[in-house]
Amino acid sequence: MSNDSVLTQLELSNSQANQQQKPRQILSAHDLSALNTCSNSKGLRQLTLHLSVIGCSGYIWGTNLGHWELAIPALVVYGFSIASMFAPMHECVHTTAFAARPLNNAVAWGAGLLSFYNSTFFRYYHKWHHLYTRVPDKDPELTDPKPSNFAKYLLIISGLPWWLGKIRGHFQIALGKFDNCPFIPDSARTEVTRSTQLQLAVYAAMLGLSIAVDQPWFLLYWLLPLIVGQPILRFILLAEHTGCTLDANLLTNTRTTLTLWPVRFLMWNMPFHAEHHLYPSIPFHVLPNAHQLLSSHFAHIEPGYVKVNWDIVTKSGQSAI
Repeated sequence: MSNDSVLTQLELSNSQANQQQKPRQILSAHDLSALNTCSNSKGLRQLTLHLSVIGCSGYIWGTNLGHWELAIPALVVYGFSIASMFAPMHECVHTTAFAARPLNNAVAWGAGLLSFYNSTFFRYYHKWHHLYTRVPDKDPELTDPKPSNFAKYLLIISGLPWWLGKIRGHFQIALGKFDNCPFIPDSARTEVTRSTQLQLAVYAAMLGLSIAVDQPWFLLYWLLPLIVGQPILRFILLAEHTGCTLDANLLTNTRTTLTLWPVRFLMWNMPFHAEHHLYPSIPFHVLPNAHQLLSSHFAHIEPGYVKVNWDIVTKSGQSAI
């Protein structure tokens, strides 16, 4: 081998090593600046289209009860479009869905209300997830149930552990109990408590109105659809980190999943998850561009959610976390 070839290989190895040590220096300051462009108009267009899917599918579901060939597919779309309001809440918590911070805050809270998350709580929880991604005893997401066998996988996908955790968690926070929440600073506890209390009050008002007018609106238009939509969201979210490295390496601890456009749309491009974790400041609408620049650096780029979940199932009982 020539000296030039040896030098080229050494330079390549050194470059890769430097990128692993400082992965956030892969993009130049100029490229990152060009990508970090939040937009009220693009955020509002995305939100309007998402809410339109909710409205149209909900209308078809509600007006075709008994005509199950139409009602069931509509319920699935309606349920997932409500569950996937998690995605705009997530984007707004990062303050990247819109250029205006008040708009981010307002949409985050409303999207969390629909998807049964509390955006105020999630803001602090998610901050730690990004600070300590996949770091044992630090990343709060690592406390979620793990698919250690096929039965456990099915239980997780069903959404039942998520429902139990959310119901228990919301009421604990509403009562001002912050056990096992080190990511919530003392200075924010009153804010988080009041936000959660308000959210539970809205649910109580919705339920009370349904009972008062003797109509099953709360069940038909929120609870049942969200129960139907949650397994689809679990199927997607389980792919983000499961089976990736348990360390702070941003190039290996998160997965990007290439998927169909309707899923990318309703998830606000969250399937480009490795790109998002490497550069959380990049808005949702620019993540496909970031993928073109960054994909060659990631260890986990998968061709679809079926493939990822199949791998998770077949590796259950080994090191699936």
